[in-house]
Amino acid sequence: MSIAAPSFAAWDHARPGVWMFTDDLDRDQAVSLVTRLEALGYSSLFVPETTGRDPFAHLAALGEHTSKLVLATGIASIFNRHPGSMQQVSQTLAEQVDGRFLLGLGVSHAPMVEGLRKLDYSRPRAQMQQYLEAMNASPYAGPPPPRPPARVLAALGPRMLELAAEAADGAHTYFVTADHTAQARQALGPDKILAVEQKVVLETEPARARDLARVSISRYARLPNYRKSWARLGFTDEDIEELSDRLVDGLVAWGSEDDLRGRIRAHYDAGATHVCLQPVVEAGDEDARWAVLEALAPGAD
Repeated sequence: MSIAAPSFAAWDHARPGVWMFTDDLDRDQAVSLVTRLEALGYSSLFVPETTGRDPFAHLAALGEHTSKLVLATGIASIFNRHPGSMQQVSQTLAEQVDGRFLLGLGVSHAPMVEGLRKLDYSRPRAQMQQYLEAMNASPYAGPPPPRPPARVLAALGPRMLELAAEAADGAHTYFVTADHTAQARQALGPDKILAVEQKVVLETEPARARDLARVSISRYARLPNYRKSWARLGFTDEDIEELSDRLVDGLVAWGSEDDLRGRIRAHYDAGATHVCLQPVVEAGDEDARWAVLEALAPGAD
């Protein structure tokens, strides 16, 4: 049964959110992050799951210091938890933060699942479908949250987008273009959540902006899921291998504040329900990261 409407209605999703790795922040810095984001008017914080903090415990702690910010996993890997455990932790977290939780689920990547976890990565779409069915069948007897957490799937290709439309409340897309957003909206239909991540570089000098963007892209360019997604968007093997200007300019928004706002608006115009920004800066340059977030802040109510 879809739960997107009651869960998502409480979210001012037209206001951008933020997608960010927070494992480089200590506890006090992470608390400062969410309080500042909320004060700046951002509507959400998406955090990934890799090999650092448990995202559910982390978001539960951060929820104690916020009152409006929607907290989301972007994404939690289905290979790290039994479906029953995922049902329990998602319902518990939604209850603890008064319904301000969005569950992003994904199949991660073969190097993480097969290489690191030593688990079976065959038929990821079928495994996701079975996982969702098992979650639905898992009982939960704790205090119910005020709004059940909506579930969105990390979905780039047509088959996972189809599953997101059929068996979840929508999709969370990452490292995509506005053209992909339009395709995803068509695949999902008009009423599903489409939360899009967009990397942003606040830099108008082309060489400098592209150098920063390339560092970010290079971390993902070896992962088959992204390479296939970029190929479907029309980027060539040569574009990906060389991290061409065409690839960089297509995937990462750079330029002036107005340029970045235009790229964000393009996703909304293409059908995004929500856009979450990921500032791209030099490693460890917190001043630069906050300069981006302050420049693009939607403003408090």
